[in-house]
Amino acid sequence: MEYTHQYSWIIPFLPLPVPMLIGVGLLLFPTATKNIRRMWAFPSVLLLSIVMIFSVDLSIHQINTSSIYQYVWSWTINNDLSLEFGYLIDSLTSIMLILITTVGILVLIYSDNYMSHDEGYLRFFAYMSFFNTSMLGLVTSSNLIQIYIFWELVGMCSYLLIGFWFTRPIAANACQKAFVTNRVGDFCLLLGILGLYWITGSLEFRDLFEIFNNLIYNNEVNLLLVTLCAFLLFGGSVAKSAQFPLHVWLPDAMEGPTPISALIHAATMVAAGIFLVARLLPLFILIPSIMNGIAFIGIITIVLGATLALAQKDIKRSLAYSTMSQLGYMMLALGMGSYRSALFHLITHAYSKALLFLGSGSIIHSMETIVGYSPDKSQNMVLMGGLTKHVPITKTSFLVGTLSLCGIPPFACFWSKDEILNDSWLYSPIFAIIACFAAGLTAFYMFRVYLLVFEGYFNVNFKNYNGKKNTSFHSISLWGKEKEAKKKSIYYLY
Repeated sequence: MEYTHQYSWIIPFLPLPVPMLIGVGLLLFPTATKNIRRMWAFPSVLLLSIVMIFSVDLSIHQINTSSIYQYVWSWTINNDLSLEFGYLIDSLTSIMLILITTVGILVLIYSDNYMSHDEGYLRFFAYMSFFNTSMLGLVTSSNLIQIYIFWELVGMCSYLLIGFWFTRPIAANACQKAFVTNRVGDFCLLLGILGLYWITGSLEFRDLFEIFNNLIYNNEVNLLLVTLCAFLLFGGSVAKSAQFPLHVWLPDAMEGPTPISALIHAATMVAAGIFLVARLLPLFILIPSIMNGIAFIGIITIVLGATLALAQKDIKRSLAYSTMSQLGYMMLALGMGSYRSALFHLITHAYSKALLFLGSGSIIHSMETIVGYSPDKSQNMVLMGGLTKHVPITKTSFLVGTLSLCGIPPFACFWSKDEILNDSWLYSPIFAIIACFAAGLTAFYMFRVYLLVFEGYFNVNFKNYNGKKNTSFHSISLWGKEKEAKKKSIYYLY
């Protein structure tokens, strides 16, 4: 096992050959590369599967030994400055590695068919693989400067993915909005990192926490300066995890393809903010005002996300605000010092929300194929209804995800959300009442989505959006072989 940890540095770089080979192929052999474009899904899934196996092995060892492994290489050394690069394998890292790889593999398999008709298929898989590389590098980083580098790479990839259909003005505006909003948080994070280095003289997590603890305990540092630096570090997480007031980019990020929404909202970009707060919790917990601030921002985000989700007509925007609300629960738990319940909810929510987003992609394709809606209408829940007979498998999986997110036992989110609510009663009865009320709102808006989409009849007051009586429903197999099903007559009741 020592041998396995010694070569863990390769984890972030395993998915990297895919975007590199695609780029070289498009540059040198564009025609041949495009002709075999469907082949690129296989190496993308294969390489990430290897990372997943590696991550599971590391996680099993963490469970058995609870050991921490850190390997560092010196990059720049002089009298005043020492920069080191390396990787850190602990329980938090192993959890995040499994989360990123498992969700990433499922999304890549799903994307092979979902994007098969798109001209940007190759570009899509190049972006996705580079996104996975950035996230894997982020969670294995051993110091703050290394985290900041991968933090920016994650932001760059999200900009490219959200604006994937850049020819649409609304998508171009959405990626710019996400980029600019996250620059605010990234600037705060950079200032916080520089401030901590000035105070402690170190960027390595282990040394940083030890020096910081001694300075606070011996009262050798200005408390106001320390609080300001900690608040700036938290500001980076506020933007990345779409917490109030830097949440405005999240609903517009839905303009990217649905697999991107599933990946960003489940296991990558928005999870990076939660990961950073969890990683720096030994530092934050020494400053009670920062912990209270984290909990306060979390409870505001919970209510704001839940109430905004109630009024959405767009299915993906409703799920986006739901993500914002659930991330608020994780921030609340971290602010209360409930590290375990926050990570537990991060994991359960990731799989539930990935299931819901992938289901929404199936629904959107169904609306475009069965009814012939244009992309701007295919996501409108008001124009849906009665889809159960057309997408029964999607209906079942969407219902499972809905029950889980609503906290219905014995589904996964019940156990994690229940633990957060229990801890909130011990922390503050007022916060607990608000969190319980928002949990009720979660059940309301999620079942609203489910009922609007699958139950009742098509909410259209004419025979067919295209003026035709019959339409063809295309079912797409797992690896992209399209089969035209028997033509079905669609009847609409007003």
